[in-house]
This record gives sequence, C-alpha cells and structure tokens, in this order.
Amino acid sequence: MLSELLTDRIFTAIKKIPYNNLCELRLRADNPVVVNIVGENYYLSDSELTKDYRSAIVVSGGTLQGIMQRLAKHSLYSVNDQLIEGYISYDGGIRVGVCGEIVSIDNEIKTIKNISSLNFRFPHICRNCSLKIYDYLFSGNELNNTLIVSPPGAGKTTYLRDIIYQLSRKQSLLNILVIDERQELLSVFDGQDICKLSNIDVYSNSTKKFAFNNGIRSMKPDVIVTDEINIEKDLVDIENAMTCGVKVIASIHASSIVDLKNKYLFKDVLTKKLFRRYIVLSKDSGLGTVDGVFNENLQLIGV
Repeated sequence: MLSELLTDRIFTAIKKIPYNNLCELRLRADNPVVVNIVGENYYLSDSELTKDYRSAIVVSGGTLQGIMQRLAKHSLYSVNDQLIEGYISYDGGIRVGVCGEIVSIDNEIKTIKNISSLNFRFPHICRNCSLKIYDYLFSGNELNNTLIVSPPGAGKTTYLRDIIYQLSRKQSLLNILVIDERQELLSVFDGQDICKLSNIDVYSNSTKKFAFNNGIRSMKPDVIVTDEINIEKDLVDIENAMTCGVKVIASIHASSIVDLKNKYLFKDVLTKKLFRRYIVLSKDSGLGTVDGVFNENLQLIGV
C-alpha cells in the first residue's frame, strides 16, 4: 500500500521498520523526513533511524505534490471535502494530515494548494488492549456513557477500535453504530468492513451531525461509538442521543482531567453527568497507558 504512495527511496527505508512500531511519517518540503516510532521521533536515513539530520533523507516540494496526487488517486476534486478539513483518508485507515496554502473565498475555505507538509498517521490493531478497562464500561448489565480522554498520539483510537471489537464479541445482540468520520476506526472502503464484525453498522466518511441525527432514526442503535468529539460542535447531538436512550462511547483530546475540566462547555457536560465513565490515557509508560478511570463526578475509581 505505501509502495503505491511513496518514492522508492522513502519506501525502501521505511519498510525496514516493523509496521506495529510505526506511528507517523512526516514529510516537509525541502526538509528531512521524520518518523515517529512508538512515541519517539527519529530522522529517516537510507540505512537506519538516526538523530542526526545530516544523514536523513530530504523530500522536495515536487515529491510532495506527486504523493498528494497519488493519495487523491489522481482526483483532488474527489477528496476536496476532506482536504478543506486538513486531511485525506487512504485505504487501510491511514490518515494523512495536510498543510499548505489555504484558498478562501468570502472567508470560506475552498481548498489547500501548494502542499508543504504531509503527516501520515498509521492505524494499529492492538487486540485486547481495552480489557483492563472493559468492566468499567458497565454498571451491572447497563452500558455506561463513556469518554476516552487522551492527548494526540497516546492510543485513544486504538482503544476505541478494541472496545468496538470487545463489545461486538461479548455483546453479540447489541446494535452498535460506528461513526467513522475520518475512516480510521473500522477502515470501511467500498462498503467492505475489514473487521467483519456482525453487529456493527458504520457511517464512513460522514459528519457526526448527519450520523447522529439520521442513525438514531434509521438504524435504531443501542450504542454509538465515535472518535474525537468537539464539545462545542457535537454536544447537542450527543445529548440528544443520550436522551433518546442511546449510549455513547467517544473520545476527546485532553492531556488530563484538569485539562478536560478547562475545556469550553465541559462544565455543562459535568453538571448534567452525561458521561458516567472517563478513561484517561497517556504515553507515560508507553502508548495507551491508563492513567485512571473516573466516575461521573470525576472521582478516581480505578487505574
């Protein structure tokens, strides 16, 4: 798959790295290539990972434009809705962040051109990683509304993937609706779900608003799972789902409970006790470290 996108030189160097260790590949015009390996950055050279930029592979602006064309499968128009959000999704759940010159008309972003940076983020399946917190998802037989709290790159999406897997296997009659907004959670392409989970319904490449509003009416889910919520944008739809009797399991960017409490509008979430479980992840002892499990009052109940 990467061989279809990258130059031969970059692909030859990166394929020496075990895929499970590879988190990110950063390409910046006329600068050294950087890779993130299990949370730590290195320069990519022809022979090895290095901390010395002088031996690193350097990527040109022209090379970035070629990679961009291949990411878009030679149709930038077809991915422009994603591009104006700052990313492109590619087969297998790969998400590529995009930076460059923003083109706006009347303060409305129309596209990004003259690409200057690409950041490949690679999905991983870490089977059973969520088992240590799985029992906290329930109070008796009732599923709890749960929020995974994590800084970027600490494993929240990997955790959500495994929570979906565990719920599907252990609660096989539960109707699970997955909002895979950026095609990272289940990597659905052309209607094919690579996870082959029997009780999962998926809105792929959909906005949360569309999926929440239409999914509740048309799919009658027991639980909705989604990644990277924005409290300001998504709170009304999340609260509506919960008051319709639908459970919600989601994730949010925050480095700690303190940072979460300082987020705009979070006080409303806490006052209404919308989520009964908060699971805080970090990179302190490796990706996916569980710093704590908190109840609806943000009291620590497990680690």
